[in-house]
Parts: sequence; structure tokens; C-alpha cells
Amino acid sequence: MSQLNLTPNFGREADAFYAELIAAQAGLSDEQAADWLARLTLILCNHIGDREVLRQAFAAAHEHHD
Repeated sequence: MSQLNLTPNFGREADAFYAELIAAQAGLSDEQAADWLARLTLILCNHIGDREVLRQAFAAAHEHHD
């Protein structure tokens, strides 16, 4: 069974990645940003392609929902 990796994986690049993620949404309305994030999610889910890992990610996202 595949296992979701929740260990930080960006090393020293975490802040730079976060800045890129925010910059990629610059100029988008809230609705456009939500659509963009949905498309990005589907693209990355397709790339992962392991439904068990994705189920684990869904559960983890629910656990950390505020």
C-alpha cells in the first residue's frame, strides 16, 4: 500500500515555493483563484495517480481544516 508523505519536503525552498504559489494567483479574483486552485489540484492528483495516496491526502486535509 502506498503511503502519503507528510514530512516537509521543500527543505530551504519552502518559503520560495510559498511565494511562487501566491504569485501564481496574483491578479485573480477570489472566484478565479478558487478555480485556479481546483484545476491545479486536479492536475496534481492526475500526476500522483495513486488513489490510495489521494484518499489519505483527502483525510489529512479534513483533519487540518480550521
